[in-house]
Amino acid sequence: MFQLVQDLKQGKTRLEEVPVPALEPGHLLIRTRYSLVSAGTERMLVEFSKAGWLSRIRQQPEKVQMVLDKIRAEGLLPTVEAVFAKLGQPMPMGYSQVGVVEEVGTGVEGFRPGDRVVSNGPHAEWVCVPKNLVARIPDSVDDKAAAFTVLGAVGLQGIRLLQPTFGETFCVMGLGLVGLLTAELLLAQGCRVLGIDLDERRLHLAKAMGVLPCKAGGDVDLLAFAERQTGGRGVDGVIITASAKKDRIVQQSAQMCRKRGRIVLVGVVDLQLRRSDFYEKELSFQVSCSYGPGRYDVNYEEKGRDYPLPYVRWTAQRNFEAVLQAMADGKLNPKPLISQVVPFQQYARVYERMGDSSVLASLLEYSTESVVSPQRLIALKPQPAFPAEGGYCAVVGAGNYSSRVILPLLKKAGMPVKYLISAGGLNATVLARKFGIPYSGTDYEDVLKDPEIKLVVIATRHHLHAPMALVALRAKKHVFVEKPLALHLQELEALEKEVARTGKALMTGYNRRFSPLVRKVKSLLPEGSPKVMVASMNAGFIPADSWVHDPDQGGGRLLGEACHLIDLLCFLSGSQVVEVKASALGDRPDSTTDTASVLLKFANGDLGSIHYFSTGNKAYPKERLEVHSGGKTLVLDNYRKLTAYGFKGFRSASSRLDKGQAEQFRRLTRFLKEGGEPLMAVEEVFHVSKVSFQILDALS
Repeated sequence: MFQLVQDLKQGKTRLEEVPVPALEPGHLLIRTRYSLVSAGTERMLVEFSKAGWLSRIRQQPEKVQMVLDKIRAEGLLPTVEAVFAKLGQPMPMGYSQVGVVEEVGTGVEGFRPGDRVVSNGPHAEWVCVPKNLVARIPDSVDDKAAAFTVLGAVGLQGIRLLQPTFGETFCVMGLGLVGLLTAELLLAQGCRVLGIDLDERRLHLAKAMGVLPCKAGGDVDLLAFAERQTGGRGVDGVIITASAKKDRIVQQSAQMCRKRGRIVLVGVVDLQLRRSDFYEKELSFQVSCSYGPGRYDVNYEEKGRDYPLPYVRWTAQRNFEAVLQAMADGKLNPKPLISQVVPFQQYARVYERMGDSSVLASLLEYSTESVVSPQRLIALKPQPAFPAEGGYCAVVGAGNYSSRVILPLLKKAGMPVKYLISAGGLNATVLARKFGIPYSGTDYEDVLKDPEIKLVVIATRHHLHAPMALVALRAKKHVFVEKPLALHLQELEALEKEVARTGKALMTGYNRRFSPLVRKVKSLLPEGSPKVMVASMNAGFIPADSWVHDPDQGGGRLLGEACHLIDLLCFLSGSQVVEVKASALGDRPDSTTDTASVLLKFANGDLGSIHYFSTGNKAYPKERLEVHSGGKTLVLDNYRKLTAYGFKGFRSASSRLDKGQAEQFRRLTRFLKEGGEPLMAVEEVFHVSKVSFQILDALS
């Protein structure tokens, strides 16, 4: 299938051939008939990607500080590599789609194959969308009108925040697609509506709806216009649907309002609010978020947990349904807004005229030719001859870590990768092309059924690690899993049994032990002398709603990242942990706390302490290790500098930031090609995971 994306690095809009997305639980697989181009949102994205570096920096000043902090902590070259990797990821375009349900995921009720639906899916021939962001189209509403549903819901959510009552007068600032839909919905609620825009054609369309229009710009006095239309009282409220890099729109809106009026921002404008404008009239101001409650809520979108209707009457999905019902009742008619209907493959006709004010709404029309089955695997280049050394590798997961670490290092090590698999398909395809991988796909079964695949590298979200590793072992594949190995002890026990049954290697990405400076520390430690080891990780803040904190998906940061330090101390001690104590920051920490101190006692008498915290400054180095033994001390700062105290003939060593990933993947490649011992004993792999669970138990 084809999907429309924006290349942020080159500033080009292009079609990308990608596999059909995998059907996930709680989702619907939909074949697209029409999608609506949102001129405002998409134009901003296109213009941003075409802008020069200086212009991009000015538009995102907060990102500059993040880059500077990363340079201080990790160095210039790793930071530059991370920035360019981020820019290399294309941006999917579009979020207002109409199609037919082809497949229904587990846990979905109320939908069945053949249903006509709207969703917030992108411009793509097939989309996989969570059930709470999909709504069925009434029989009396045709596909072209239904394509406006999502944009209509954006306006409707702004109206709900405005809380209009019958007979009130409101002003809509900006009569683009969202503005015109908003104006028509306000009229349907018995309100008088003033409409302001720079474009004559849009004003004409608004007037035909029943809006009182006014052309902005020049010497036009908007305050006088509002007072004439309201008998000098001022409007009851303003809803701003404009997109402009000026704060004057907010000032004008405040001046037009009556005392205790309300202003809702739906569009994108600068917000240099003048206190006097709001103080004197006691105005209220609110920013509307997308198309309603539930948007950006992981529980609502990804997990399908709806808000109870008696307590949250209007969610994103219910706003979709309300807009569709307004169309069915004849209260909302978006058809006059359609400027052109263009075949999907001719998308360039739309984006070439993105700045043309005469083009209001553009619909992309998709082929309706029958398809036997969705294509979930595509060939990107001829497959090389079967390598005699030991077979191929498959990588599952195409997120940031895969793109920035795993794939570049596997390529550098000479690993023969045959497949790159991801649920969505887009990232996997782009990265597969970049790294010369023959196949991109969305179906994990393709990997397991291929006898040429001898090794599977798993780099998905954490909750998939153990289940994917288990079925790969059952398929007689060696497995390398990015940490953590499992989120539950039962998963770990199942993996232990399967490794014992199949004899296949199970390895985990505990790369710190392969860092050259860590190896130097190990070689310098006095033989047989007890050690006190102190490891700290300045992990940095991650918002509470991130998936890594979710017990069901990420397992928490201690389980997902602090395990690196557990393995590091086990490696340096050369002994197993026999006692665990732990304490978290605060008087009531939860199970996924990301700031805690851990004390480990080893079988050989060594002591280790781990301090994992998210409360530090980003400019401070991320990791630090101290080892004290036999009157000697070694200090390792962020895998860049090693300082020794009390050692004859050795004081310090330095290197580029090297956490051991390169050596780890060199050894993994050698293991695939030549056989021999895996990266580390499987007993060590399981031991680190068990200690991680013991830490969580100690904290609870």
